[in-house]
Amino acid sequence: MLAGSIGLAASHRFATPPQASPGRGCDQALAALGAMAGLVGRTPLLAIDLTWRGRAATVYAKAELYNLTGSIKDRMACSIIGAAYERRELAPGQEIVEATSGNAGIALAALGRALGHPVTIFMPDWMSLERRALLTSHGATIRLVSKAEGGFVGSVAMAEAYARAKGAFLSRQFANDDNWRAHYHGTAEELLTQMAAHRLAPDAFVAGVGTGGTVMGFGRLFRDRGLAAAVHPVEPAESPTLSTGHKVGHHRIQGVSDEFIPDIVKLNELAPVIAVHDGDAILMAQKVAQQLGLGVGISSGANLLAAIKVLQERPDARVATVLCDNHARYLSTALAQEEPVREGYLTPEVELLGWRAL
Repeated sequence: MLAGSIGLAASHRFATPPQASPGRGCDQALAALGAMAGLVGRTPLLAIDLTWRGRAATVYAKAELYNLTGSIKDRMACSIIGAAYERRELAPGQEIVEATSGNAGIALAALGRALGHPVTIFMPDWMSLERRALLTSHGATIRLVSKAEGGFVGSVAMAEAYARAKGAFLSRQFANDDNWRAHYHGTAEELLTQMAAHRLAPDAFVAGVGTGGTVMGFGRLFRDRGLAAAVHPVEPAESPTLSTGHKVGHHRIQGVSDEFIPDIVKLNELAPVIAVHDGDAILMAQKVAQQLGLGVGISSGANLLAAIKVLQERPDARVATVLCDNHARYLSTALAQEEPVREGYLTPEVELLGWRAL
């Protein structure tokens, strides 16, 4: 089934695009999507060597910034669009609608517009200028939603109402099981294969929760493979939505902790939540760019810090994570500004030594 394979190996399955049946618009679209999916997935696994308080460690990170539009969300977009075509839930030329903090919308816009779909995105108006510009550059229509209009919760409600009124396809990234399946069959499968090639296996995996697709996909694959590896969701310490069940405070890690716990997130299937300060995440992302040459977003900095927190408790563990996107979409944010060091931050105690592509 395409939904199960496109996030991992659409480029393998569709190395030679399948022949579309005459007159079958969805089959033709699937063939086109399969060809495009050659630039989605199969990302490098990096072994990032570091020391923390003098103790040597390695964090294993999937470099998701090398996907088609520069983020992990390309996997989800491929999976959802492909599955919708297969089930005939998405017709050629039908409008695609989503509520997003940016990356999912960019992925849906790039793929959707290339396949001939109008794309409309509802997005909180405090997301970065670069995200808005990328959406527009891919031909999406953006509806910015203010805090007074409900912020992220309002964006979701507006997207649902718009899709009903227009007869559009609503991708429902926060509730769609094809989201986590993209990571089950894709990101997580790749990680296990890449680590196994070096006779390694993860003891833990950490990732920030936006929709929750990444952690749920990893957790379920690990369980089905009989692996005891713990899967920890990550959230901003300034806005502990997962820990409290509702939005608390304000944070600067765009793409995670979006005011509610997504429907696809089942906390009872996951290890304890790890909280990371947003300022610490900014400092770590800056350090990774400046010392390792890897331009990553703020959530990637948070993921690396969460991995180090696991290593605090389990020094010999092999901890894996994802570098979710690139830093180019954050240059108008605090990521490109001087960030003060505060008490309790881990980044100043971390020395990055280098990385190897496995």
